[in-house]
Amino acid sequence: MGFYKFLLSRVVTFLLVVFIGITTVFFVPRFLPSDPVEAMIGQMTSKSAFMDPKAVATLRETLNQSFGLEGSAFEQYLGFFKRVVITHDFGPSLANYPAPVNELIGRALPWTMGLLLTSTLISWVIGNAIGLLAGFRKNKMYSKALEAISIALYPIPYYIFALVLIMLFAYVLPIFPLSANFQGHGFTWPHIKSLIINSTLPALSMILVGTGWWVISMKTLSAGIAEEDYVHFARLKGLKESKIMSKYVLPNAALPQVTMLALQIGTIFNGALVTEILFGYPGVGTLIYSGILQADYNLIMGTITISIIAVAGATFIVDLLYPFLDPRVRYK
Repeated sequence: MGFYKFLLSRVVTFLLVVFIGITTVFFVPRFLPSDPVEAMIGQMTSKSAFMDPKAVATLRETLNQSFGLEGSAFEQYLGFFKRVVITHDFGPSLANYPAPVNELIGRALPWTMGLLLTSTLISWVIGNAIGLLAGFRKNKMYSKALEAISIALYPIPYYIFALVLIMLFAYVLPIFPLSANFQGHGFTWPHIKSLIINSTLPALSMILVGTGWWVISMKTLSAGIAEEDYVHFARLKGLKESKIMSKYVLPNAALPQVTMLALQIGTIFNGALVTEILFGYPGVGTLIYSGILQADYNLIMGTITISIIAVAGATFIVDLLYPFLDPRVRYK
């Protein structure tokens, strides 16, 4: 009975978060000063010597219908919510008309997931391994040095690292390309090689910063757990330090890190906005940037809605799995 009450509360929370998020995503772009339909009509009329006013009015009405901008804000909201929930359709992109937003997201999402998922997992593994060692042996010189390096790395924005890496390895030492240029298709060596070459710098910029955060957080957790009574008791029993670290400290320190990892995996659907722009990476971040610049309501709402659902879904899954990861937690 306790599990079903817990599940119901988490489902309600999940639905509420998604509802509030989608509602916010719908209304925020409408506070922008630009009107996408008027901008599109302006571009079309600028390329034509003359357009009849009636034809312009008809075009405006057609575009408003196509993009779901007809009627009051509340009517537009109901139509948008119905499309998203029932048909999962975000409509056509205003900036890339008549390409559907779903199609654009479908093309960009694998690039972002490949880049951010890989860099997030690498930084999580490396950062937690270093943080565990630094926290468990906190009085060692190398532990203090690792902590100092991590504290220095963590506050630096990842796009600053990206700019530094571009200057070093695209200008001073031109090892990597300045902008992404993928070659070939499928599982062919030219395509795989171009993926590795073009993804190294953007991934490295995020791994360095991400590793710093994981080292700091894991060191704090493991240093506190290393002082617990059951750890002292394990030493009195004569257990090896390596076994104490792996069997006593690691399982307890890793639990909050697993939660944070799940939340970060949810946020990768946002894309690394600045990094993707700097490196010309064809991911979701570049798509969001393009949508904001061109006041593409449908594209903005589509990309950010996917992110909201991903983060809420990741939190929901972690809540359900946490009792399996930590036997001290029970469904109540």
